Amino acid sequence: QVQLVESGGGLVQAGGSLRLSCAASKSIFSISTMGWYRQAPGKQRELVAAITIGGDTNYADSVKGRFTISRDNAKNAVLLQMNSLKPEDTAVYYCNAKPVVPALHDFWGRGTQVTVSS
Repeated sequence: QVQLVESGGGLVQAGGSLRLSCAASKSIFSISTMGWYRQAPGKQRELVAAITIGGDTNYADSVKGRFTISRDNAKNAVLLQMNSLKPEDTAVYYCNAKPVVPALHDFWGRGTQVTVSS
């Protein structure tokens, strides 16, 4: 059974930092581009950052220079280090696994709340 389990969300003041972690099933982690998405109230879910199996990264313009995504291959985990947080970063953050095998669909975690107070 494929699982993506997020942790690390919480409440932080503007300018602070949080680190999100997503533990994935090994079977999916090793064949997937891993990513973090977020959804704020009343808004569509959007890509925050993604990292390929080879380590190439992609970031939303709004988080470039502040967020860093990385893979911990030993733990089958993807991390999102979030610095200089802003109130507009407040959202539910979801872990995503996008297998490179076309026959497989995406997998999603249940989400973790990040709240940045001003």
